Amino acid sequence: MLAVPVSRRPEQGWTLLCNGVVVFDDDGELLPDGAVVLTRPWSLASAGG
Repeated sequence: MLAVPVSRRPEQGWTLLCNGVVVFDDDGELLPDGAVVLTRPWSLASAGG
């Protein structure tokens, strides 16, 4: 079963899913337990210079 959006804030760049996960437009996620998931780990390396 897929998690469905329950709240969207496109002007702020995030979507709250029914399972409590916050998905950010820049491809990161914040889990209900506070853990951060980077779905594109190379984005931090390239941002550093």
